Amino acid sequence: MKFKEIYRTLEKNKYFVFSFEDLLLFYPNETKGNLKKLIFRWKNKGLIYSLKRGLYELTYPRDFTISDLYIANKLYNPSYVSLETALSYYSIIPEVSMAVTSITTKPTRRFKNKHGLFIYRTIKTRAFTGYFVEKQRDFDVFIAEPEKAFIDYLYFKAHRNKNFTFQDERFDEDAVQRLNKKKMRKYAKLYEINLGKLYAHL
Repeated sequence: MKFKEIYRTLEKNKYFVFSFEDLLLFYPNETKGNLKKLIFRWKNKGLIYSLKRGLYELTYPRDFTISDLYIANKLYNPSYVSLETALSYYSIIPEVSMAVTSITTKPTRRFKNKHGLFIYRTIKTRAFTGYFVEKQRDFDVFIAEPEKAFIDYLYFKAHRNKNFTFQDERFDEDAVQRLNKKKMRKYAKLYEINLGKLYAHL
């Protein structure tokens, strides 16, 4: 099987990031052994890039501009982008996070590749909500709502740290005040967070 054929199939179906299992679905008559050999050969030739074991992205004949947030979703799922990355995306905090931060129900993980560092923080299944699909070019990205990103952040930064104070954080006060307070209280209950104690304005 030639790479051009695989490339056309993946590009047509917008699988710019794909797994070994994806190839098996597209080519069920191919043996696992043969597909593994092909992937190894394509990787060595620079036709594809390994994001992690078993997950690849197309890099030839053209290197697609793939959103780091989309890659975060694909690297470890189920997951959605949240915490510092989402807060920066919504301009609730000014700085751009050095890593892409996400929430998952699976064990905590870190991945590093040419796109950067990807960090995943674990929460209970009942709190795995409050995210939606946002279109970024040709990619569907699972990202927290602003209110959920804020509460996720409070859970990890404040609820577990007795010395936490809002004054030490670089929140944009106006952006925080524009958040939907009803949603914030709903999400806070999932973590048993008392918002009133943490932030008097809520």
